Amino acid sequence: EEMAARTVEGATWKSRRLLLRGDGMGFSMHDTVLYAGTRTEMHYKHHLEAVYCIEGRARIFEVRTGKVHEIEPGTLYALDEHDHHVLEAVTDFRCVCVFNPPLVGPETHGPDGAYPLLEED
Repeated sequence: EEMAARTVEGATWKSRRLLLRGDGMGFSMHDTVLYAGTRTEMHYKHHLEAVYCIEGRARIFEVRTGKVHEIEPGTLYALDEHDHHVLEAVTDFRCVCVFNPPLVGPETHGPDGAYPLLEED
């Protein structure tokens, strides 16, 4: 029941928010699935993100450089410069994502591809 309350969905993804700011760890951790055949544009202007692929395949397109990275199980990527990127899920793509600063919980991507920087209620 608590996990249902911590599950957030977008048009191309579903994320279970395992750890959030209120859990006091200093980061948040998410179990996220991006759906096969979708493209998701993201630009985390307020957060650093690391992603570890546990199932499926995807491609990351770096908007600034045009570089393309193939992602498969066991791949870790870290967006340490608030990198604007597009993730194309080749298959259903499951990953563990970590955010700093931690997410509060209900965040979804805004029109600019970023999560808002929310304060606790």
